[in-house]
Amino acid sequence: QVQLVESGGGLVQAGGSLRLSCEASGRTFSDYVMGWFRQAPGKEREFVARSSRNGNTKYADSVKGRFTISRDNAKSTVYLQMNSLKPEDTAVYYCAARWDLGGDYYSVRDFASWGQGTQVTVSS
Repeated sequence: QVQLVESGGGLVQAGGSLRLSCEASGRTFSDYVMGWFRQAPGKEREFVARSSRNGNTKYADSVKGRFTISRDNAKSTVYLQMNSLKPEDTAVYYCAARWDLGGDYYSVRDFASWGQGTQVTVSS
């Protein structure tokens, strides 16, 4: 499995921006699908975005047009740029990884490796 460490969370006002980073180690990063998920208090963990090894991306409808996922294979790092943040974006954000076999991965159960999470709080 790959080890994942997230960073970049924090407190921001509504309308602001944050960039999350997730550095991976242990395996060939470029072979992996990288995903971002989030979990708000009292809610289930939900899909936010993912980046496949061929560069394809997928976003949850709630973040389309506001969030951008990108990856730097040379640095074994995936990013989540979050703009126009809303209070409902408040959650713990998790980075996730799985071996890319070409599927349409966006479920929690699709991903085998998880980071420890980073808190994002958006104030109104």
